[in-house]
Amino acid sequence: MAIIEVPQLADNFAYLIIDDATGEAGVVDCAEAAKVLAAVKRQNVKLTTVLSTHWHYDHVGGNKDLLATIPNLRIYGARAENGRIPGLTDPIDDGDEVRVGSLHGRAIGIPAHTNGHVAYYFPSLKAVFSGDTLFIAGCGRLFEGGAATMVKSLSKLAALPDDTRVYCGHEYTVKNLAFALTLEPGNRALAAKYQWAQRVRQEGKWTVPSTIGAEKQFNPFLRTDSPEIRANLAKVAPGLEDPVAIFAKIRELKDNY
Repeated sequence: MAIIEVPQLADNFAYLIIDDATGEAGVVDCAEAAKVLAAVKRQNVKLTTVLSTHWHYDHVGGNKDLLATIPNLRIYGARAENGRIPGLTDPIDDGDEVRVGSLHGRAIGIPAHTNGHVAYYFPSLKAVFSGDTLFIAGCGRLFEGGAATMVKSLSKLAALPDDTRVYCGHEYTVKNLAFALTLEPGNRALAAKYQWAQRVRQEGKWTVPSTIGAEKQFNPFLRTDSPEIRANLAKVAPGLEDPVAIFAKIRELKDNY
């Protein structure tokens, strides 16, 4: 079993999920079919499945090109995206099973970035593909849902085992960590992660994956109970106590960072 990062566009990731038992593979979020098909050829596997996290073009723009090359592909995506996922063959809902060869995964409904955004969790891989909901040290913008919806969605991901690896949709890590440090400069785990991420990117490497346990240590959107974050927020927005209101303020600050 393997998970292969396939860079897409300027800073997107597709992920090739390989089942060694059958030689089959699935791809999460294909924006550029040619790059995904080249990775499939390099790995000498049979692409059978597409797992779309949400409808935005930079995550599904390659679906139709994949179908043109491999007409019998199964393309999973959320029913709640209301037909906006190109080539959809298998509409899914929160909790539904997905399969890549003999690998069994589960869709987790995590709306807010879009109404039908889903993550794909594969327990046997100890991996979750979080699209544009949970980033390393960040979260997605609230395009189609409010703060309360995103808090609930993030809580679903945070409830996964701490050793679950997080494969997100973009390489936003360095900027996310720099923003997080403005709110929690005393967080040693955060400072160390920032130094690591800068070094890794300077070496031309990717920062994915993270883990759920690590995100709880330094992702400000999972740390609304941090006394330091609350104290720093109070300087610009006094009186915030409710976790959703605190999250919303952090999201507002990040949007303008």
